[in-house]
Amino acid sequence: MLRIKLFAALLGVTASLFTLPGSALAEEKPAVIRFAIPGAGTGGRPITGGSYLSTAHLTGALEQEFKHDAIKVQWTLYPGAGPAVNESFASGLVDFSGHGDLPIIVGRSTGLKHKVILSYSRFGNLYFVVPVDSPAKTLADLKGKRISVFKGTAGQLQLNRLFEKFGFTEKDFKVVSMNTDTTKSALATKDIDGAIITPFDLQARGVARVLLEIKDDPKLTAPASIWVSEEFEKKYPQITQRVVTALLKVAHWNSDEKNRKEAFKLWSQSGTAYDDYLKSWESYTLKERSTPLLDDYYVASIQKSIEEARRYKLIRRDVSTDGWFEPKYLNQALKDLKLENYWDRYDVAGNKLPNKLAQQ
Repeated sequence: MLRIKLFAALLGVTASLFTLPGSALAEEKPAVIRFAIPGAGTGGRPITGGSYLSTAHLTGALEQEFKHDAIKVQWTLYPGAGPAVNESFASGLVDFSGHGDLPIIVGRSTGLKHKVILSYSRFGNLYFVVPVDSPAKTLADLKGKRISVFKGTAGQLQLNRLFEKFGFTEKDFKVVSMNTDTTKSALATKDIDGAIITPFDLQARGVARVLLEIKDDPKLTAPASIWVSEEFEKKYPQITQRVVTALLKVAHWNSDEKNRKEAFKLWSQSGTAYDDYLKSWESYTLKERSTPLLDDYYVASIQKSIEEARRYKLIRRDVSTDGWFEPKYLNQALKDLKLENYWDRYDVAGNKLPNKLAQQ
């Protein structure tokens, strides 16, 4: 019933129905649209939370969009996160995916061909957590200690930014690669001395405490991206447009404050506690965190992430953004759904722009 109710709400986002131009009738249709999600829920369950991409998966929004076309939507969730999606895409097994900044940059640096079509999941607080009885009072107290991060993911760039903020580098610590489940267990067994992770469930269980909490610092975070393979986009531009428009409807639902608790309950099926979403999102509007826009902040953030990845020696080649971002599908969907002025746009520093000056 929850799935039905949520999908009905998504359909009610706007009375404007997206209609394809006559030329679309002649376009070849794929038998399947292969969507990858970089992650999985607790214990590898095939559910994630935290974004409108997760909501689209959980509510079957894309399946509903293409059901009359006999086009199957195939979702594959990768516990190996962004690096695993890159490997699968390199093998020709993915058409669309969402990625954090580091794995999408790594993919482009190795020659993967995709076009960024939407932004998703930006801003957020940073929590650096240590075991509950850790004697550490500052990050400096952990020099030489074991710090976990899921290497190759956006978390590794964020950890390096945090180190740099306090005058350190990865070399000052013993950085080990662990996913979220393993990190939680390692904090409980004291096999690691710290990690960036949402703390509230861990605190409630007496497992960990927060050493550092940094709120509203856009320099420590970067937007995630939704992309389409160049091959798919070139062959099926109208299908690509319909995917973007369907996802934009979900982003709209996910940006409406009246749906805040409903969204968090939906996402908590992944195994992440409802309170973790409630508390970590409480200082942000849903619009701020769920915007799909490829605005100045998005472009500048990805460029900054490229420069940081080079500086931290996480990539070996320069990465050009020329021709990488393709906003035409987003712009068309915003126009068709009459949402051109719904989401705020942000400048390169992450400051909200006045509507009159904000330009896509």
